[in-house]
Amino acid sequence: MNDLTSTVIKAHGGLHRYNQFSSVTAHLRIGGSLWRLKGQEGILSQAVVRLDLHRQQASHHPFTAPDLRTSVTATRVAVETATGEVKAVRFAPRASFPADARAPWDELHVAYFAGYAMWTYLTSPFAFSSPGYESVELTPVTEEGEQWRRLQVTFPDHIATHCREQIFYFDSNGLLRRHDYTPEVVNAGPAAHYPSEYREFDGIMVPTRRRVFRRAEDGTVSRDAELVTIDVESVLFV
Repeated sequence: MNDLTSTVIKAHGGLHRYNQFSSVTAHLRIGGSLWRLKGQEGILSQAVVRLDLHRQQASHHPFTAPDLRTSVTATRVAVETATGEVKAVRFAPRASFPADARAPWDELHVAYFAGYAMWTYLTSPFAFSSPGYESVELTPVTEEGEQWRRLQVTFPDHIATHCREQIFYFDSNGLLRRHDYTPEVVNAGPAAHYPSEYREFDGIMVPTRRRVFRRAEDGTVSRDAELVTIDVESVLFV
């Protein structure tokens, strides 16, 4: 690991602490204009996400009905009952997304997008120490009157995420303040994601407020509309 990667992992709780856990469960409120644009407004307005920390697997519940949940890996998405009965399934889900940014999504599109996105958010920056991740420190920038150090992270091919190369911005305390990526399955251009209002859960620092905005190619951020909002009510690492 490079120096910045080590610094930010330590600031978020440390790799030793993180590796004591195998999963995390978070109670969320999710909103924003993206879901309305995709014809799925309110689908995750109140949800619980559970994910494995050391392999890519995530599940949201309830999903479309009180007794249904999602099951998401990099290569498969399903909607199933609490007992594991599969109601709908799709393999190679990334290839199923429409090319037209204005086209609606079905429930499996939502399940896959939300699953891999929350896995990315809740395992960063700890996952950067895993085999296959590559990180390079970029020149720092000044935003909100502070100097933020930047880490360019290339994700391994076997991990489903927004795009292969992403940039993470960290403040003087080593906490994540901004996250730039292009959500390729949305097909609507780059985004800037701002985590804030950190709380400690089981020794791990977690932002309880996340807001995602459109980002221009020159890096400027338009805050006129919140594409995605995520508010975390509680988190449990086990």
